[in-house]
Amino acid sequence: MDTARMLRTSATVLAVAGLTLSGCSSGNGRGAAAATTGTGATAGAAAVTSSSGPSLAPLPSGIPADLQSYYTQKLSWHSCDGPGFQCATMRVPLDYDHPVASDDLKLAVSRQRASGHGSRIGSLLLNPGGPGGSAIDYLDNVAASYPAPVRARYDLVAVDPRGVARSAPVKCLSDTQMDAYTEVDTTPRTQPEIDALSKADNSFGQACEQHSAKLLGHVSTIDSARDMDVLRALLGDAKLNYVGKSYGTFLGATYAGLFPSRVGHVVLDGAMDPSLSSLKMAETQAGGFETAFQAFAKDCVTRADCPMGRSTAAANTYIASFLNRLDAHPLATGQSRTLGQSLGETALMEAMYSKELWPLLRQALSAANSGDGSQLLALSDQYYERNADGTYSNLMAANAAVNCLDLPPAATTPAQVKAAMPAFMKSSPRFGDDFAWMSLSCANWPVKPTGRAERIPARGAAPILVVGTTRDPATPYAWARSLAGQLTSGRLLTYEGDGHTAYVNGDDCIDTAVNGYLLQDKLPPNGKRCA
Repeated sequence: MDTARMLRTSATVLAVAGLTLSGCSSGNGRGAAAATTGTGATAGAAAVTSSSGPSLAPLPSGIPADLQSYYTQKLSWHSCDGPGFQCATMRVPLDYDHPVASDDLKLAVSRQRASGHGSRIGSLLLNPGGPGGSAIDYLDNVAASYPAPVRARYDLVAVDPRGVARSAPVKCLSDTQMDAYTEVDTTPRTQPEIDALSKADNSFGQACEQHSAKLLGHVSTIDSARDMDVLRALLGDAKLNYVGKSYGTFLGATYAGLFPSRVGHVVLDGAMDPSLSSLKMAETQAGGFETAFQAFAKDCVTRADCPMGRSTAAANTYIASFLNRLDAHPLATGQSRTLGQSLGETALMEAMYSKELWPLLRQALSAANSGDGSQLLALSDQYYERNADGTYSNLMAANAAVNCLDLPPAATTPAQVKAAMPAFMKSSPRFGDDFAWMSLSCANWPVKPTGRAERIPARGAAPILVVGTTRDPATPYAWARSLAGQLTSGRLLTYEGDGHTAYVNGDDCIDTAVNGYLLQDKLPPNGKRCA
């Protein structure tokens, strides 16, 4: 989940898709994901302790009679995308509690069949996160780079969740309106600036209602988890095998909570903590980006091309001054759009998702020092999935729709934001004010939330592997520890490093441990850490 703009998709996409990442948020509509603890954690990354509040209850194990037709439909597969890929469309009810055939949604599904070397285990469903990230695009990008033994024994499968990309996408603002929305000042200092931010968020929600009113109340994570169970059955699998990253961990954990007896091999990488309120999620997410920025700064000042000085203190002073300058004097970018503070800050956060983006950020900051904001604007556009022709994917629309439905808003008035500001600034002196004000994004959402913060024990589920990265900017390590502790069959695997998510991101230790679980039912030892 995102605070409204930032729970993101997996950093794996960056490595295999030419630096293509999509951005997202944490429990509201505009935002990101959270803080970290463990090796390398800083003051904004304190441990998050799950509450002992409500728990997600499982659904009845039987399939209701009015849902039988969905579970028994036949998928018509056809060749698509590339060699070995097949596509199909599945039908699911708009409302699981009141299924009406005329309201059914059609969800796009893609798969790459197992290569056939070794006995086939089944299907492995992949989700890259978001909410709002296209799982089909992700599969297209990563299929060739997935470990060969996994590809040999699993069909790799993706479904764009309801409301996303090819699956009944939520529609909100036009491309031109999105440009204006992303430029709104998210660190307002005056009442007119506060009013402008509130107006922008309200207008976003109103546009979603105008274009997608019927869909908005039915794109929750629980709805998507139920869709996954239908797909599991249509693929012929008795159990769900799944790798979810970032928000995909919340989706996977929700599935396990609803259908514990149908859990097969489930990997939750870059885990979210479902027991946190959207306000606490936003606050700790700010700390996650603080931790990541400090890691970037520490690395940057050792390099000859670092534009931020030669000490971390100098780097912190530089970035604070730089963002303030952008607020007062936006930079030219070579196009009609300028780079103000909001887009500049988004560019910084985009670069925190993977160390592979750090050299680009150094270059972009150096160019900005010379008056050229174009490279930072390009990083910000990556975050929002804005294409070179000015069109946007529906990432941000779906992101807001899911987040605002899944949890009550983090804040509903500017006064509440101001009251929470000290905690946000303690969590992140650099990004805290931005995250605090983004907490308002779901304040006046046109649909009331249907979800709540709750623990997910998934009692009776087979072992579930949770992977956490100690300096993950978007899904703090503390969240992984918490989720692994909530799940009665959870096992935590730790990556001591930087970036968002760890599996299939280049670390042999992590990949070996996860592959052993997927292929041999071999869980890593308790306390296993990779560096």
